[in-house]
Amino acid sequence: MTVVRPIAAFVSGITVGLVENLFSSPGDQKSSGFVPEPAPIMTLSPSGSAFPSFGNKLYSGMRYALVNVWGEIVFWFFIGLLLAGIITVYLPDSLSEMVLGGGLVSMLAMLLVGMPVYICATASTPVAAALLPKGASPGAVLVFLLAGPATNMTSLSVLIQLLGKMGTIRYLAGIAVVSVLFGLGVDVLYDYLAVEPRAVIAEVREILPYWAKLGATVVVLLLSLGHGYLWLMSKRQKKDQASVVSGFPDLKNSLVQKPLKKTR
Repeated sequence: MTVVRPIAAFVSGITVGLVENLFSSPGDQKSSGFVPEPAPIMTLSPSGSAFPSFGNKLYSGMRYALVNVWGEIVFWFFIGLLLAGIITVYLPDSLSEMVLGGGLVSMLAMLLVGMPVYICATASTPVAAALLPKGASPGAVLVFLLAGPATNMTSLSVLIQLLGKMGTIRYLAGIAVVSVLFGLGVDVLYDYLAVEPRAVIAEVREILPYWAKLGATVVVLLLSLGHGYLWLMSKRQKKDQASVVSGFPDLKNSLVQKPLKKTR
């Protein structure tokens, strides 16, 4: 699944792009008003080299991963965990196996669920991890992983402005066809290799010792709480800046305290 997901995403992107280039007309697309930023200018480091040291690159990479990337996805990550918990507790195994157990019907059901739901790639991964132990086929889960993030309502509203209605329809059709084909292929591959996802997941859960899982959980919670604190502080600063007025007196309070005198 880890290997197939990026390959399927790559193929779906290339396919939809080729279809759009072949069948689109100049009247379908609309101007987005987007102006690309200029490329950054490379400057020399204090040592005179254009390339930073390994330590600087490692620090920059870790800072980008823990501050920038995690700050952007932390909210959706916990939304995905919440949905995964709800599925794990309340979704009956019999219903999941009957509807999502495999075949074309399962793929179409995942398309109907994933396309209109606003869910990003970060939030869809825990949901997929919760569906597999419930009996959903790997192909159906892959359809959800591909179609859900690529076709949420927010992205579709932007695509309509960029590609027009017909371009958006071609986009949806391309994503749906490629996702279903890859989903069916993944189910065939799992059957051919005689791999049972639920058995594999049960084995994987026992690989890491308890102290490693607990320590990782604590680190994730501390990072998340730190980003939550920074978010609250930024909101407070914006509120304080909005309430600051230049040295002029408050006109409303002045009128209340000292009403204007009538002139003859």
